[in-house]
Amino acid sequence: MTEMTGKKKLHAAVERFILHWGDMGDEWGVNRSVSQIHGLLYLAEAPMTAEDIAETLGLARSNVSNSLKELLAWNLIRRVPILGDRRDHYEAETDIWEIAARIAARRKEREIDPAIAALRACVSDATDDPGISPVAAKRLKEMLAFTELADHWFMQMLKVPRPRLVALMRLGEKIANLLPIGKVK
Repeated sequence: MTEMTGKKKLHAAVERFILHWGDMGDEWGVNRSVSQIHGLLYLAEAPMTAEDIAETLGLARSNVSNSLKELLAWNLIRRVPILGDRRDHYEAETDIWEIAARIAARRKEREIDPAIAALRACVSDATDDPGISPVAAKRLKEMLAFTELADHWFMQMLKVPRPRLVALMRLGEKIANLLPIGKVK
């Protein structure tokens, strides 16, 4: 049993956000409890203990403990010392840009990097296999080129200073309108 019954009452907007953040995480392949705990800590006014989190969300303490380990691994929360209290307290990173960058970097590490390695191996195998169809070989190369381009773009965006990145994002459609119209091959 991972759910407990005695949870603290949250304000409606806070509860809605936590539930929605949990749903979003679930859609992205992140455990719902992990996402809900992150949502709670993101909105919390002060660091919270695992016991506080478990009581607030009505989750089992063991579930909270495992979820906190995962959030620490993603570098989305940190332990903070509280004078006079020996328990671990946790707080979330609250800079939304930093949160987005850390999530993107972790997903790149877990998904994009292995995909590039696998695609490179597939392209290499296809090059050495005279029996593979030219269509399959071409599509593998295209998939690899696209994935490497997306990875290169991501790495470039990490180096752009935040004010310029914000400006770039706000200029999105205007920049697209400056590009030549038509399909480029």
